[in-house]
Amino acid sequence: MNFFSIRHLTRFRYARPISESIMETRMHPRSDSSQHCLTFALSVSPRCRVFSYRDHLGNNVQHFDIPGEHNQLVIVAESVVELQPAPDVPGFLAPDAWDALDELIANGDYWEMLLPSTFAVETPAVERLAVQLEVARRDDPLLLVRELNQRLYDYFEYVPRSTRVDSPIDEAIVSGRGVCQDFAHAMIALLRHVRVPARYVSGYLYRSREDHDRSTPDATHAWVEALLPHLGWVGFDPTNNLIAHHRHIRTAVGRDYADVPPTHGIFRGKTSSELYVAVQVEASVQAPALDRKLPIPEDWSVLVERAQQPPEDPAPFLDMQQMQQQQ
Repeated sequence: MNFFSIRHLTRFRYARPISESIMETRMHPRSDSSQHCLTFALSVSPRCRVFSYRDHLGNNVQHFDIPGEHNQLVIVAESVVELQPAPDVPGFLAPDAWDALDELIANGDYWEMLLPSTFAVETPAVERLAVQLEVARRDDPLLLVRELNQRLYDYFEYVPRSTRVDSPIDEAIVSGRGVCQDFAHAMIALLRHVRVPARYVSGYLYRSREDHDRSTPDATHAWVEALLPHLGWVGFDPTNNLIAHHRHIRTAVGRDYADVPPTHGIFRGKTSSELYVAVQVEASVQAPALDRKLPIPEDWSVLVERAQQPPEDPAPFLDMQQMQQQQ
């Protein structure tokens, strides 16, 4: 088994002071049969009381309200996660796997992961891409998903910040460029096109010196889970052409990004905001001491300290969305 220590810093800096921040975060790693979150802590500056709940998909959600004036919001999430060794995914399934998948769908509640969602919708561009990549029911479901994972990796050029947090699916498909969020949405839409339940996974990817991933190492990551007969939900990472089960750390699952953004909130104040995100993932073969607090690097400490500085003159009220794209 492997242990991962994760630190995720988010800073919103405002050109003029704001009067209130209302924020919801999904940074608490999930615990299930193959992954167990040993510790989790969320630090917020300016200081406030943080509340928690679990949504209908089993994701851990923290939320808070900062009613006082401030010119910066800093959020630091720290966690320690244990990943159990996962069995290797086979190369193919039995000849009757499509029938087995249809029976699995008929007997279960998977409609949310089959119907169109906010970002994973079937557009003319998606339909053209399905023809181009030969996405049709053939062979068996696992072979099809494996091939699609590879073909999307080849089709898209990975270009950080080439799309926005709310870019429609067609933007990346037409340009052939995007980030992990776009790769995942395209794969989900194509899988649902042939009635394979698919869901969006938000989390982190550990990268060692030997790994040559295309995704940005200091950001959150996103990939896809497909429902397959006899295997259940299996993770696929089209950004890096990987099976997601050895160094992918899951924080939340949903229909698409709209369900599971790491941060989602609003602020009151007539101003612009600047977002800064930093992620560190460290691995070890032994469990770290669970009573120790992960040290915050010096540059991160400065960010937290500056959030406490007194604001300037207040500004009129205005609600603005605060979300971070997954790279």
